Amino acid sequence: MPKTTAEQMRQWDGLAVLSFGFRPFFLLGALWAAFAMAMWISMLAGGLVLPTRFDIVSWHAHEFLFGYLSAIIAGFLLTAVPNWTGRLPVLGWRLGALVALWISGRLAIAFSAFMPALLVALIDLMFAIALGLLIAREIVAGRNWRNLIVLVMLTVFTLANLLFHMEAGQGAYAAQGIGLRLGLAAVLMMISVIGGRIVPSFTRNWLVKSGSDARPVPPMQAFDKVVLMITLAGLAFWVFWPDWPVTGLMLLLVGIFQTVRLVRWKGLNTLSEPLVWVLHLGYGLVPLGALFVGMDILFPEISGLAAPQHVWMAGATGLMTLAVMTRATLGHTGRALHADSATLAIYLALISSVSVRLAAGMFPDVALTLYILSALLWISAFGGFAIAYGGLLLRPKPWMSS
Repeated sequence: MPKTTAEQMRQWDGLAVLSFGFRPFFLLGALWAAFAMAMWISMLAGGLVLPTRFDIVSWHAHEFLFGYLSAIIAGFLLTAVPNWTGRLPVLGWRLGALVALWISGRLAIAFSAFMPALLVALIDLMFAIALGLLIAREIVAGRNWRNLIVLVMLTVFTLANLLFHMEAGQGAYAAQGIGLRLGLAAVLMMISVIGGRIVPSFTRNWLVKSGSDARPVPPMQAFDKVVLMITLAGLAFWVFWPDWPVTGLMLLLVGIFQTVRLVRWKGLNTLSEPLVWVLHLGYGLVPLGALFVGMDILFPEISGLAAPQHVWMAGATGLMTLAVMTRATLGHTGRALHADSATLAIYLALISSVSVRLAAGMFPDVALTLYILSALLWISAFGGFAIAYGGLLLRPKPWMSS
């Protein structure tokens, strides 16, 4: 008789951190987000010279988008796919091997000056390829065709990483290249698709439990599909023609339609529970980023923002991943789905970090000071997650130790 997920996890008598995909990847991803930011600020100040082939801005961009985010995407998918397919999760030493591949990629990038560019790219891409093959196997074996779209987005994300390596290998400024834009667009589509399922669902569950009469519109209605198509088109224009006025207009349209979509989910009725409203705020940074980037394309001389895509890069992706990481960790370790003061502080630190980073673009005279403050707040957010949630991720679930 096939074993249930719980039975298989009970049989695992190794490290608890390898008992489920979210455990190692959420913890290591958060630690890397904090540590890499500390390294970035030290590099900006001239106190650290990393032996990498990438220029320092491209290293910074790559290690957040394809380093940190790849870990969180892996943690989420390795936890969610067993629920989607009804199959057993990846755990134990197979999970440990995936973790080792991810770590190898971080080291290869950091010390890439000592290796051929092709070898560096291969080492870094091995993790994403292995993850993609594993997810594909699970979806096909479980006949879960509905979620093939997730595999497509993961494949695009991996191809974007390859393009980033190719651009960097040719000496281009990869931080502003097509690889970065394609990778960020893939992540924004993941947020739009997956977030479009979980945000209204989790909101409804909380509203029912709290006794509220308000209800979000159910996920993936006809209007949602229209919004996704508009978003896909707008992001495609931005990836390939980032300076065209029509791209700016498309992104403004994305911002308007995504905002309407978000309002339909009744986020204002969840303000008493940070674990829920943070999902709405994180998702809300997708349309806000579209509006900012669109305005910057159309009116670059008056936008006042040096890097409006940080609303997407650090804001939407950073806050949505923290929201999912905190919620999933609490739920899968048997804790109440409620944000304590430490969790709220983590959210506020990240929100403040993004706000200060945007302010740096508007006040160039004090930009370096604001960069450092933003970095410290960022480190506080992700370091705070590692401190507040590290014990839950490293310790076995109560029933596992019985």
